[in-house]
Amino acid sequence: MFNELIFFSHIIVISVGNIIALRFGKEALVAFLCIQALIANIFVSKQILLFGLCVTGTDAFIIGCDLSLNLLQEYFGRKVANKTIWISFSVLLFYLVMTQIQLFYIPNCYDTMHPHFQMILGMAPRIILASLVAYLTAIKVEYILYQWLKSKLNGRFLILRNYGAIIVSQLLDTIIFSILGLWGSVHSIIHIMILSYIIKLIALFIATPLVFTGSKYFINHR
Repeated sequence: MFNELIFFSHIIVISVGNIIALRFGKEALVAFLCIQALIANIFVSKQILLFGLCVTGTDAFIIGCDLSLNLLQEYFGRKVANKTIWISFSVLLFYLVMTQIQLFYIPNCYDTMHPHFQMILGMAPRIILASLVAYLTAIKVEYILYQWLKSKLNGRFLILRNYGAIIVSQLLDTIIFSILGLWGSVHSIIHIMILSYIIKLIALFIATPLVFTGSKYFINHR
């Protein structure tokens, strides 16, 4: 149960981080979204055991990114949210280029870290390129779907709108990333998709009420 306790704590910390970022304003929320996207790409290769399922360590960060985007849409408008999508995409692309440039440097005779960087970042191009495609597709779908639900529901049912948009977008994200980034390197791609999506849903259903209840409190007490 140790990993499960860490996972729940992880979700709570990300949820609180979103609320605090909202309190500081849209710039902080944009930065927080980008940081989560970067961390997710660093730890996507780390495998952990949760609820008896073998998954990666990034799913809570992915849900955190979605929550940040929906907070931006809800409180700062469509234009800001759409601009944030392209800012975060550019940050991930820059990260990909810079990490690979670092690996091209020839280490000196005193360096002991280069092999470790190679091990962590050497697989990055395929993983991050897959992540870029999946991220941009899923987050744009979420952006469109969230606005559509907001219009259809006349701005009501905030938590339900968030659930609906992220459930669909993360299904797309999981399928696209698994096929582009993991095909041929894992035993069962279908197994990975199902398990990853389950963990994302668990994170989503825990984090959403925390984030949007907290956000309403801070917005109402500005």
